[in-house]
Amino acid sequence: MLVFLYALVVIISVLLIGIILIQPSKSGGMGAAFGGVGESVFGAQAGSHLTKATVVMTAVFLALSLILAALIGHGWDNEESKGVDALVEASAKTAPAAQK
Repeated sequence: MLVFLYALVVIISVLLIGIILIQPSKSGGMGAAFGGVGESVFGAQAGSHLTKATVVMTAVFLALSLILAALIGHGWDNEESKGVDALVEASAKTAPAAQK
């Protein structure tokens, strides 16, 4: 389950990066922020589809990150790795010792 959530976080983050990069610039950048005349916080273009998609993807990314943190904090990652650890220990016991 954790692998699926990690994969989902990676996919969401790549999509979020893409959505942010394709958005058009709304002002002159940092120069306009310190003295230029800019739009208000909720300007005319605040409701565009890309802005809404950015907000939704950010909320999904945040929720998935919190869920993963909670699951790992409660030791769910140890439950899945027990099988792998047992397999590694069994193969180490049966493997012949390396000769010098």
